[in-house]
Amino acid sequence: MKDTLLTWLWAWIWPLVWLALSLVIVMKIMEVFYLRPKRIEKHFSRQGIKGPSYRFFIGNMKEMVTLIFEASSKPMLPCNSHNILPRVLSFYHHWKKIFGSTFVLWFGPVARLTVADPDLIREIFVSRSEYFERYEAHPLVRQLEGEGLVSLRGQKWAHHRKVINPTFHMDNLKLLMPLIGKRMVEMVENWSSKSSSGEFEIDVYDWFHSLTEDTISQTVFGRSYEDGKAVFQLQAQQMLFAAEAFYKVLIPGYRYLPTKKNTISWRLEKEIRSKLVRLIFKRKDDHEDEEKTAGEDGRAKDLLGLMIDESRKLRGSSNMIISVQDIMEECKTFFFAGKQTTSSLLTWATVLLAMHQDWQENARHEVLSVCGPCDIPTRDHLSKLKTLGMVLYETLRLYPPAVATIRTARADVDLGGYQIPRGTELLIPIIAVHHDTTLWGPDAAEFNPARFSEGVARAAKHPAAFIPFGLGARTCIGQNLALMEAKLTVAILLQRFWFRLAPSYVHEPTVLMLLYPRYGSPIIFRHLSSPRHDHAST
Repeated sequence: MKDTLLTWLWAWIWPLVWLALSLVIVMKIMEVFYLRPKRIEKHFSRQGIKGPSYRFFIGNMKEMVTLIFEASSKPMLPCNSHNILPRVLSFYHHWKKIFGSTFVLWFGPVARLTVADPDLIREIFVSRSEYFERYEAHPLVRQLEGEGLVSLRGQKWAHHRKVINPTFHMDNLKLLMPLIGKRMVEMVENWSSKSSSGEFEIDVYDWFHSLTEDTISQTVFGRSYEDGKAVFQLQAQQMLFAAEAFYKVLIPGYRYLPTKKNTISWRLEKEIRSKLVRLIFKRKDDHEDEEKTAGEDGRAKDLLGLMIDESRKLRGSSNMIISVQDIMEECKTFFFAGKQTTSSLLTWATVLLAMHQDWQENARHEVLSVCGPCDIPTRDHLSKLKTLGMVLYETLRLYPPAVATIRTARADVDLGGYQIPRGTELLIPIIAVHHDTTLWGPDAAEFNPARFSEGVARAAKHPAAFIPFGLGARTCIGQNLALMEAKLTVAILLQRFWFRLAPSYVHEPTVLMLLYPRYGSPIIFRHLSSPRHDHAST
């Protein structure tokens, strides 16, 4: 009788338990994917912040993808226009016209508040930065860019930044200049040898990737340059998989499924880690020569050497230990950030000078006056190239490598009078700020380097209107390297060539994690010693 009663109770209780668990799961799903987003939507609406309506689970992703594809399927009109905001940040441009520059959109069930007001941007990056942390990117993107300085937070970030800083001091970077200049001249001479007429065509987008890969390999790995470059080439393959994930809603657990793309990505990551571990241990074991402070022998301090030195100093300490894993992640971070940012700047600067021959002539006249016709420019030379500096700043304004950045509110916070709930993501549309006519004047979509003639701080109506490298304590640590390499490279080109757009050039700036030319950047170069034939720009 007792057994029968227990069996009867179990037969009734077990379904009830499953029903209760199912209800809890359903309520949790409803809370995460519907109820909470709707509460947040009302919260912002009460503050006068509107936006496209939230849709269950996907948010506004469907509309965003549609707007992106529509914009990218149309040619730029006019064909050499610099008004690229409607194309490269189409969803922001579209909804700004409806809701104003501050609105809320939904990336899945997560609220993203757009912030384009320079005063609010300064609060996020400077005066109230402790309330905002870097956005937790898609796992594939994090895997690509590494869990290094860009991703770190708190004391660990401060410690790593202090250790790495000497790599990017100008006194250290000047030791890299002869190496960069020599490599540049070698590549230019290789171009020239392929042309008997003195004129040749090169896709500078591909070529600058190769040049910046050499530079960043030298900066990160120093004497281990060749081994490091092999690692970076694997990471470049991995970028293709990360780029596909950039605009997708993260489905928990999907990256662990053995799909074809996931399997290839896993293999690449395993190979990258294996090569980096071998390289790091090989460098650690490199006898007494490695014990000397880098730079005493006339070589630049490299990131790998500095981190290995610091890990030795802290051996046995319980605080702030720099592990092999930490070193690996920093190497990955600086390849991704350093290579992509600088190659983007160089590509667009060359395209803009090819489009705007008057500025090309002005910059060339300055370079030849300061540096002469063939000597590799020195650090002292570069500091005197004011016109070229203005051209590079204007390039970064019109074509910033990162068109937007995201921060996450780590607590409920007041931002310029708005009440921001914890977990809200803040989308700062860098390119929209850079193209804002209220900040830059009616010619904001035009190429006019003269706006920087009195320096960056006075170029716009607000000092936080120019943020290609970020702002505040987390300003990009590699900006000195990027600007130095760009200035040196373009100066060497101007010393030796006239250049113009090739007839095959198609002006279609596109975003795939960073801003790049969709169809490459074919440029026609002609030696200064050859007769010049003027051609109309494309």
